[in-house]
Amino acid sequence: PVSHDSSDFEVGVAMALRVLRHVERGLRCMSTAISSAPGSLSAALNIHEFGVERNTIRLGKSPRVCQTAEEALEPYLKSDGMVFIHAGAATPQPLMQGMIDVAKAKKLRNLRTIHMHLEGPGPTPLDDPEAAQCIRPMPTFVGANLRQQVMTGDAEAIPIHLRDLPLLFRRRLVCPDVALLHVSPPDAHGFCTLGTSVDWARGAAEHSQALVALVNQQMPRVHGDGIIHFSQFDAVLHHDGPLWVHKTKELTPEEIRIGQHIAELVPDGATLQMGIGSVPDAALSQLTNHRNLGIHTEMFSDGVLPLIESGVINNSCKSTYRGRTISAFISGSQKLYDFVNDNLSVNLKDVAYTNNVEVIASQQSMIGINSCIEMDLTGQAASSTIGARIYSGFGGQVDFLTGAAACATGKGILAFPSRTHKGVPRIVPHLKEAAGVVTTRAQVQYVVTENGSANLFGKTLPERARLLIDLAHPDDREDLERHAKERFKKAFH
Repeated sequence: PVSHDSSDFEVGVAMALRVLRHVERGLRCMSTAISSAPGSLSAALNIHEFGVERNTIRLGKSPRVCQTAEEALEPYLKSDGMVFIHAGAATPQPLMQGMIDVAKAKKLRNLRTIHMHLEGPGPTPLDDPEAAQCIRPMPTFVGANLRQQVMTGDAEAIPIHLRDLPLLFRRRLVCPDVALLHVSPPDAHGFCTLGTSVDWARGAAEHSQALVALVNQQMPRVHGDGIIHFSQFDAVLHHDGPLWVHKTKELTPEEIRIGQHIAELVPDGATLQMGIGSVPDAALSQLTNHRNLGIHTEMFSDGVLPLIESGVINNSCKSTYRGRTISAFISGSQKLYDFVNDNLSVNLKDVAYTNNVEVIASQQSMIGINSCIEMDLTGQAASSTIGARIYSGFGGQVDFLTGAAACATGKGILAFPSRTHKGVPRIVPHLKEAAGVVTTRAQVQYVVTENGSANLFGKTLPERARLLIDLAHPDDREDLERHAKERFKKAFH
């Protein structure tokens, strides 16, 4: 046996404990620094900070079951108050109309609403001027039902990246008095889901003073981050009605060619991000001969269904959530809503995760497919405005273009027809006056039109101009060349 001096042993233990305490303090400080860094992976995953956990049972509590939306909402609406409204396909129209009616009856002023794109007539319908006296919308993404109100000053748009939306709640910049949610019916254990739109609705549910839910028999039960227990609601209105749907349009020959060019940039095993509309539908329609594709996106629509049904999209090569389609929200047809209903292979996540740049960059061959309204000869992209007119919003375009570019085998793609359906050029010498740049020239990588594709990364300004002129409509090239020569002088060839 080997003898040990007890005093030496005690000294050694004491020293070890002091070292461990220093390490613990260092790790705690490092964790705090990392989790507080905007856009960091830790920040994205730290989604409950300072919020109320809503997927637990609120013991001894049950919501008021109301017969009308006005009854459900009246206690929570006040002048200078703030209302969060669930958006997209989950727009709770009966609750929104109830809010309008209560606001007018109580003659409220400056009742602010905050939300992404809403379906239907919106919180201040154009044919209801009295509603505009009571309610002031603050959209983070502007749809057709609020464009005129923004232009006249009756609504105020918030420019913000999609990944940062939950930070408005978590940093206490926005503190809703009440959240209007649209949820699936409770299961046998009392758990509802946020259905088609988790995005930042989860953050709103965690940080609003009161929750009023439209419990709809036709809202699909969707797995992921949108779980919320029935006892967490303060008031509910039961409903049985269809969701908002989007019909797909027939693709034009130009859009089909765009899809073909995009397909050439997508390798087998890639992870895809796409939105809604003709360009993503065109791209998806040309991927039928690909294999083992995956989905990590902020939203998807019906265009993915044929590829999932044929096995082209199986999520087998993804770096995270292998075997599952990951998104923050969906919008499309009833067929799409039926597909996601209680489908374990589809998870809707908090947008702080889906749109986190580090998470995106970690995907296998991340391909981000987005579009813009117009692009100048240096690659600057205006995606949310037509001149000074607010048309939409930032969305997640920069999130995914940045993340895809940071992925070792990824590609960030901006794709659009070279002209609008009215014949207006979309590749232009200069953006329209007061147009807002969403994606800067330094962030633009691949550009695709019906005339081909080009990678602008690392190119000089004159080189970019030459590549973009080749992608422009043939009838626009002569004028673009003239402007390029005036701008770049002898450097333009």
